[in-house]
Amino acid sequence: MPSADQPYIDPSEIAIEGSAAQRFKNRSDAFWSGIRDAAGAPALVLFAGMVGFGAMGKTNGMDIWFTSFTSFFMFALPGQVVLLEMAITGSSVLAIALAVTLTSTRFITMTVTLFPQFHHKDRNRSLYASVHLLAMTAWAISMREFHSIEIRHRLSYFVGLGLLCWLISVPGTILGYYLAGMVPAPVTLGLVFINPLFFLLTFTEVKPWVNRLAIFLGCIFGPIFFMVDRDTSLLTSGLVAGTIAYFIDRKLLRKKAGVIG
Repeated sequence: MPSADQPYIDPSEIAIEGSAAQRFKNRSDAFWSGIRDAAGAPALVLFAGMVGFGAMGKTNGMDIWFTSFTSFFMFALPGQVVLLEMAITGSSVLAIALAVTLTSTRFITMTVTLFPQFHHKDRNRSLYASVHLLAMTAWAISMREFHSIEIRHRLSYFVGLGLLCWLISVPGTILGYYLAGMVPAPVTLGLVFINPLFFLLTFTEVKPWVNRLAIFLGCIFGPIFFMVDRDTSLLTSGLVAGTIAYFIDRKLLRKKAGVIG
């Protein structure tokens, strides 16, 4: 136990290499680095997905305000697609709210794995605003990069990364809305799925093998559960694949690593 005159040391402040500690000079440098990292493939992929969503809204009779506001206020493409589909079929508000909430449960695991990696001084009420910037792309890239970023600069990097992705989502939606009909329907649907595919490929670069194992098992169980029940196949395959991967990692891989060590 530290004495009263010893400074508080955040348990999350695990020592990192000296080169990593010098990656950013200050918070502003980290913020603009996040902007630059987002300005490449992540922003382009997300922009393409939002273009596809905007085209879906137009072809299904939704107005420009409803379609673009979902990108601004929700910023969750899977949830937006569910909202759009259920609104088209005339589902009740309660049913739509429940379905969209279920699609958003993935943000729970994203939050509990990402936000504890911030400096303890950054874990305050301001995170309620930052959490709106949390999306698959920003989360995957942050999880990949945080190990090389000094802890006090991680929040600034994340905000820069997520902010640009959020800001380009509305223009992408509006562009797709007005381009609807100019591209074939298969292309429109393909644009919607570019973002999840980019997330999948990005996440394979995260070092722990358990992540890759979960993705591999998901590819196997996904089609199987889709044939059983298409409405719950995504949730079920993710739960089963993730659980199996977790136990394989805990019971076999780590135990084997301990024996070798």
